[in-house]
Amino acid sequence: MSSSIRVVFFDAADTLFHVQGSVAEIYLRHAVEFGFPQKLDSLIAIQQAFRRAFREAPPPVFAATEPARIKQSERLWWFDIVHHVFYRVGMFERFDEFFDHVFRVFEDHRSWRLFPETASTLTRLKARDLELGIISNFDSRLFPLLRGLGIADAFDTVTISSLAQAAKPSPQIFHIALEKHAVDPEEALHVGDSLRDDVEGAEKAGLQAVLLDRDGRQQEASGVRIIRSLEGLFPFLGRIE
Repeated sequence: MSSSIRVVFFDAADTLFHVQGSVAEIYLRHAVEFGFPQKLDSLIAIQQAFRRAFREAPPPVFAATEPARIKQSERLWWFDIVHHVFYRVGMFERFDEFFDHVFRVFEDHRSWRLFPETASTLTRLKARDLELGIISNFDSRLFPLLRGLGIADAFDTVTISSLAQAAKPSPQIFHIALEKHAVDPEEALHVGDSLRDDVEGAEKAGLQAVLLDRDGRQQEASGVRIIRSLEGLFPFLGRIE
């Protein structure tokens, strides 16, 4: 790693914080409240349908530039995803009401939880006079989540796909984030849980990258730096210094 890291960027969901429970469990629980006829295999079916829906979905990048239009586009993008899921596992009469409700659920910070080491890691990095940023494909609901989780003030910049009009792993979203800090790519480190979006995307843009693999699922690969928690960043930074 370079000896000139000035900015550390983070992915957001599943890197800094995680949903309480699982996404599929939350969708299933609230769908049942709105009349979804649950079956024994509903949870597994929803998990599989979400994986397929995300694979087939276009990136969350929109032509809209006005804030209200952007939020509308984000909502429609998610509506298509969730509609795709329940079209496969079983549509129900009150689906539109359900979607309105569950979309708000994921905007509520109480649906999410910081990883145990997140706040202390951010504090320690700031104490080293490093600038911090977020680069995420999360939508604009990220901003109230960061405030609600108490970490918004730790970040100098937040770059999301719907505002940047580019989504990871495209180099463009990383370049936009770099411009906000006026740094060269080699002066920045990006940390995230996706090999494709966070590591390969960042490296193609010229940044240094670290893969956060909390569950140890990723096999050691040549040239990929892997940590098991955010605290694993400090040995890297220590070697730099």
